[in-house]
Amino acid sequence: MTYKTVLQVLDANQFETDLTAEAALCAAANAHLSVLLVKVAAPPRFGDHAGLSVAWLDIQAAEIEQLEKAIEAARTTLKDVGFSFDVAGEYTEPARADDLVGERARYADVTLIGTNMDPSLRARAIEGALFYSARPVLLAPHRRSVTLLPKRILLAWNSSLESTRAAREALDMMKDAEGVNVVLVDPTASRWNGHEPGADVATYLARHGIKVTVDRLPSAGRRVDEVLNQHAIDTTADLIVIGAYGHTRLRQRIFGGVTKAMIEAPVVPVLMVR
Repeated sequence: MTYKTVLQVLDANQFETDLTAEAALCAAANAHLSVLLVKVAAPPRFGDHAGLSVAWLDIQAAEIEQLEKAIEAARTTLKDVGFSFDVAGEYTEPARADDLVGERARYADVTLIGTNMDPSLRARAIEGALFYSARPVLLAPHRRSVTLLPKRILLAWNSSLESTRAAREALDMMKDAEGVNVVLVDPTASRWNGHEPGADVATYLARHGIKVTVDRLPSAGRRVDEVLNQHAIDTTADLIVIGAYGHTRLRQRIFGGVTKAMIEAPVVPVLMVR
């Protein structure tokens, strides 16, 4: 898919680094940048009810003013970038942040989320975009640039519906890339994988003119995310494409999983598709 609208979700308390670092992404791809600055409301304080009401209203008014200043600062930063953009802000309760991001993400081709965010807000933003927008999420790692025009792509493949959707979502990217490594970790011959795991998806991609290499890797006692990240480094991949939440969110939160690990510590940019 060609990305013409990028939603960038930012923490209104600490947005400058991610905003300036990722602006070049839209310039290179000739895409519109839609910036959403999110300010999470402070929880109410305990104390005298009457005094609490007045004090809390004062705090909220101050936070809304801070958000408005952040919006103006972001517009000033982007005014000379040379591509189209818009900047909006949302003041929200913590529990509402995922719904809010998901609703906004429906009107973008991809949602970009960096690492300079409150961890709780970042987690809610990612889940909101993945579960409530039917759009992919592009995760930017710390201190590494992100591109919509990657030269080398690692496609994490396990024959699941999620990895199938991810492959289809990234088809245009893979067509334009110099090479794509389809990576399977500890694959076994099965009804889903076939007698030669990875061969079917490689054939499918090759018919689209994509230059494909199939890599079947042993985990050797490592977690799947560790294998994927290391192979991305070894192959100088600009992007990992992966399906998200093959298991339920609850199970991922309790027992961990590839999605959770890739979200928490991306080594290279990750395009995540649900």
